[in-house]
Amino acid sequence: MIKRIFISFLIFFVGSLFIQTKAISYSSNPESFISEVIEEAKVILSSSSSSDEKANKLSEIALKTVDVKGLAYYTLGKKRKEITPDELKKYENLFEKYFLKSFTSRLTDYSDPKINVLSSDVVNEKYTIVKTMLLKTDKRPEVKIDWRVYTKDPNNPLIRDLIIEGLSLARTQKEEFASVLNANNNDINVLFSTLERFIEK
Repeated sequence: MIKRIFISFLIFFVGSLFIQTKAISYSSNPESFISEVIEEAKVILSSSSSSDEKANKLSEIALKTVDVKGLAYYTLGKKRKEITPDELKKYENLFEKYFLKSFTSRLTDYSDPKINVLSSDVVNEKYTIVKTMLLKTDKRPEVKIDWRVYTKDPNNPLIRDLIIEGLSLARTQKEEFASVLNANNNDINVLFSTLERFIEK
């Protein structure tokens, strides 16, 4: 179940674009920020770099542009306050590895994704929704993608979630983790083992 959800996350996240060739300074404007990431991704996804090279660049840029720690905390839900500091640290490390492996596992499936940035809506001082459209091809339909950008630090926006045709991927992952815990007497070690099995494949 977890793998299936993150494959869905990956298909749209990678297809939509989290890669670049070198460190750059992103705009603090959320809409411009997403546009810049998309343009960088187009260059890499259409390059002749090996899958491993692309995966490495993908991991680097994801760690710079995605709020991985915030996503980790959100997906763990209230369980985060019930575990020890050592357990929380272990979860953070496992989630990052899990996220990055999921993120890069299908990198070569995409070569030239076409996404149009349409508009943005300021939700509050912490969040802006950037609305985009993944254009249809012979292999897939047009897909509406909303990027939830965390703007608590206005000079360093970070991506906190993708909403694909109305489905929040972060919320879906949170529900999946909760399901694993609820089915196993709320044992955090079972979730650890589930993540470790995926990472070690």
